[in-house]
Amino acid sequence: MIVPRRWAAAATAAILVSTVLSHPGSGAAAPSPAPPPRVALADGETALVRVQLRDQAQLDQLVARGADLANRPRSADGRILADLVLTDIQLAELTAQGATALQVVQRPGDGERHFAESLRAAQARTAAGLRAPAAGQRTANAAAVDTLQFLQAYWWTSGGQTFVQTQVATTATDDPDVEITVSWRTADGTTGSFPLFRFEDSGEYQYHYAQPVPVPSRPVQVTATSSLGGVSRPVTPALWPNAAPPPLPEGYQKDFIDAYLTPTDIQARIKRLARQYRDLVDVIDLPNKTQGYRRTAAAYLGDPAAAAVVVESVRFGDQGMNGVQVRTVDPGRANRPLTATYRDRVLTVSLATDGAGKVTSSTDQVAAVINARFANRFQAFVEQGSAGLPMPVVPPVRLDDGLQGTEVPAKPWTVQALRIGVHRDGSRIGVLAYSQEHAREWATPLVTLEFAERMLANSRTDPATRELLEQTEIFVIPVVNPDGANYSFHDFDFQRKNMVNHCTGTSRDPANRDSWGVDLNRNYTVGSHFDGYVGASGNCLSGSYAGTGELSEAESRNVVALARKHSNIRFAMNVHSYGGYFMWPPGAYKADGRVTLPRPSIDESKLFLDSARRIVGAIAQERGTVTWPSQTGPVADVLYSAAGNSADELYYELGIFAWDFEVGNDRWNPATGQWEGVGFQPPFDEAHGEAQEYAGGLVEMVRVARDYAAAQEG
Repeated sequence: MIVPRRWAAAATAAILVSTVLSHPGSGAAAPSPAPPPRVALADGETALVRVQLRDQAQLDQLVARGADLANRPRSADGRILADLVLTDIQLAELTAQGATALQVVQRPGDGERHFAESLRAAQARTAAGLRAPAAGQRTANAAAVDTLQFLQAYWWTSGGQTFVQTQVATTATDDPDVEITVSWRTADGTTGSFPLFRFEDSGEYQYHYAQPVPVPSRPVQVTATSSLGGVSRPVTPALWPNAAPPPLPEGYQKDFIDAYLTPTDIQARIKRLARQYRDLVDVIDLPNKTQGYRRTAAAYLGDPAAAAVVVESVRFGDQGMNGVQVRTVDPGRANRPLTATYRDRVLTVSLATDGAGKVTSSTDQVAAVINARFANRFQAFVEQGSAGLPMPVVPPVRLDDGLQGTEVPAKPWTVQALRIGVHRDGSRIGVLAYSQEHAREWATPLVTLEFAERMLANSRTDPATRELLEQTEIFVIPVVNPDGANYSFHDFDFQRKNMVNHCTGTSRDPANRDSWGVDLNRNYTVGSHFDGYVGASGNCLSGSYAGTGELSEAESRNVVALARKHSNIRFAMNVHSYGGYFMWPPGAYKADGRVTLPRPSIDESKLFLDSARRIVGAIAQERGTVTWPSQTGPVADVLYSAAGNSADELYYELGIFAWDFEVGNDRWNPATGQWEGVGFQPPFDEAHGEAQEYAGGLVEMVRVARDYAAAQEG
């Protein structure tokens, strides 16, 4: 029998790599880190674990296996740190290969606990490594002096602390041992320095960089030196992002989000907004219904550790197949053939016997007779390792789809979009905000719904907001992937993909249930896996599985259908989490030579960057969060290659200026001198903060669209 294991991990679960970094705080020597505590997972447990990888080669191996990267892995003090969704077995394997587990960032159930805490809070509210060597440590060869160039040098203040961040390129691109140090000076003469670390992507040198480094006050000069003797010209760091939105008027309404929201909650809120703002809102039912929160029902006929056949229903479990029984019996007579019958919701396989009455059927034969006799009702396959073994007599076991969300409607889901504006007729420039392509990113629909509610509520009281809704038309898809989101809330916190199972053969083993589905942000047509681009997988169990073909999934077809039907949409934002990124196309490249999709024109590149400064500046107004300049730029440059992503689809196919948020910026911990990641389902207070600040960024994107339209008309 299949025992539902709410947090059981697939034996071949995809690995998620994201960024969690630490570095020396300033020019002063950082204290030696304390030995990391021992990190262990319980048997069968899956968790989000902070891991220090052995070396770059180990990271490359993970990526080659179709790793599910949430953010770009980066070096910190010479170490490669990453957050990985791992089973206990996978953690043991990585540790045996030289990796070190540093911290469990999120355990199964943390998201559910944070969800429950958010609901309680809403109810209460309603009622009431190693350090890199110093530059010059190697003996410099005067004949091999390299040339250094600052690619970035920025400073900003956040939470009362000033930071500086730089990127420097060396002409000694083929020398992996070049060490670069940046020295800084403030206006009062205080000085310090910090090391940079080499960054390669797809085997090609890009630059040397470091995380933002705290400094005592505004740096007025930075200079880079290399271990080869190269010295850059002094540079004055620029203020980042050096843009701010207009001040909010007195009485401006915000903070409409007070709990995590399931797809059912979101559906109810969409209905309420349409009723409350009839003059400003239309609800669009997108054309492609999703599969729904449904799966086929299955059971192990036998013991998977000994000999077993997996029997699976052809129809979904909710279509009368949950609870169907299957068994094998000894007919108790000699020379009986192998037969199968189905009566009164019981599938009975009568095993063959020899002349002495001994059972002779094998696992393969049992699977074959089920498939031949009842192909329209059941499919069966031999459990891995059980091929050719004698089939045991098994008492009745029940088929079950394993789904825990009893309150979720078991039917195809209609994805909905809000259409907001005074003139909802395509006559004004359109802006699209969409979220939760990836199911586990619970904070993202909070961002888009907070944004929608701000625009609607303030249209009644704030002339500037009303004017924006006169001049633009806004489209919001709060949850692109409702089925996967339901699975993440009710069954498996770390679910990334949708719930369509394209696996075949033994990959359909119920042990793999948490690895089934398609990564919707790898399922589009531009720069896709099917065209040879990097960053997606053809393995149905991979976290970045691209599907059976381009636009194979209803969810991705819905995004394209909305954008195609409403050709006035010229700006779009895809809201993801976590890590604090602001990105735009190109988002994919081919590995051989790192050939990206075509770069935007000079004018369009300037529009992308200038608009990013404005939007990043608006985000910072809420609680001082600043998206780093090193994480602002084209996806393929600041994150990783993401073959077949939706922003590329919208930009290259439809001419839409398409961006991506990764909400949930790393938080600076002054006590430890480290940047700390927040995870996919942080405590609600953090998710609430993300919703507030990034909703402000979306409002600024509407202003960007308004200004763009005015310039075009002028």
